Amino acid sequence: MADPSLAAIGEPRRSNWVRLRTLIVLRWIAIGGQLAAITVADRMLDLSLELGWCYLAVGTSIISNLVATFVYPENRRLSEGETVALLLFDITQLVVLLFLTGGLHNPFALLILAPVTISATALQARSTILVGAVAILLITLIARWHIPLRTDLGFVMRMPQDFVFGFWVAIVIGILFLAAYARRVTSEVNAMAEALVATQMALAREQKLTDLGGVVAAAAHELGTPLATIKLVSSELLEELEDERLREDAVLIREQADRCRDILRSMGRAGKDDLHLRHAPVSSVVSEAAQPHETRGKSVFYDIAPLDGEDADQPVVARRPEIIHGVRNLIQNAVDFAETTVWIDIRWDRRQISLRITDDGPGFPPQVLPRIGDPFVRRRRDGSDTTSRPEYEGMGLGLFIAKTLLERTGAELSFANGMESGPGRRGGAIIEVVWPRAAIAQEAVEGRRALGQNQPIAG
Repeated sequence: MADPSLAAIGEPRRSNWVRLRTLIVLRWIAIGGQLAAITVADRMLDLSLELGWCYLAVGTSIISNLVATFVYPENRRLSEGETVALLLFDITQLVVLLFLTGGLHNPFALLILAPVTISATALQARSTILVGAVAILLITLIARWHIPLRTDLGFVMRMPQDFVFGFWVAIVIGILFLAAYARRVTSEVNAMAEALVATQMALAREQKLTDLGGVVAAAAHELGTPLATIKLVSSELLEELEDERLREDAVLIREQADRCRDILRSMGRAGKDDLHLRHAPVSSVVSEAAQPHETRGKSVFYDIAPLDGEDADQPVVARRPEIIHGVRNLIQNAVDFAETTVWIDIRWDRRQISLRITDDGPGFPPQVLPRIGDPFVRRRRDGSDTTSRPEYEGMGLGLFIAKTLLERTGAELSFANGMESGPGRRGGAIIEVVWPRAAIAQEAVEGRRALGQNQPIAG
């Protein structure tokens, strides 16, 4: 079952992403370029421009920039609507300048792509569609109606009509392509960033559980002796006391001491990070990861054996939170989609340790299989799948977290589907995890050494 806290991360939240200062700086750059272009056209190219109207159009942009600079704080982040309004203002100001300077006969018409690209990068799809539609509409209008570019001698500078039409087509295609391209790349980058945040949250949660388990195990270990002493003394008092009421109190003390011992023992099973169990046989680590899913109505079978007959002893591996949480996610996925059975095969030799998880479910969809491990993979479901597993909106984040965590420990993961079919047959999904033995195994060097006393866990 997906963690709600992790699921919330995957929701796209694009509001308040753009800083006002960023747009102000970009505007000053654009204003400088516009003034430079007008000056060069007037002084060096001897073009006859409507300078008053041109400077008025540039002046409106300067005034809006000055107002934004002095009225709002530098660290202000714009809402969706405010960003759309500013981008539409920039498009309108640019189109007015183009109208005054030849329309699409002016090569600077290509700059209409900039606001649309910014919108596709930072805003939601509906806002990008609005900005792109306005840009296409206005660029179409000035292609038909504009003030021609003239020299001081009265010569009209214009391109052939076919070139103008081709330039318009190129701008429209550029708006559509760049908007789609920028949005797709930005969405993938954001999805990866959000998935990495979810991975860090999962790892931090697993680390907290491990630390809590260490506290419980240490408490059970340290309190064992005083509880045994209390039980021994209460038993001796019970033999010596003759008063019935006092004997009942001694019996109560002994029973409560036994109860405390049982509580600590049961709590200690959930946390096994005592010093002498910071490393454990690989089968114990995998069994600990699988434990929450062994009682969910599916049969889980283990097959543990060396790859060769020479190395019969199981490798002792580090009980790292990345390994436990990653393997647990993989086993959860297998149990979720299995019909009746999940097989966990553990193999090792002198070079590597491998873990294979197989189920008898439907397997990975063929269209999803090449993308397993990417965050937020979605797949279409038929009616039967929706009915049988209504809680599944997709797959990807859990496997991405597992893959990322396990790869941090040096593992390589591969995903495939089995060839057999039917309940009880290995025809479902197959996930194989392979570690270099040196990456996670604790090899016995000069025998086992004493670990010393348990150290306090820093709070």
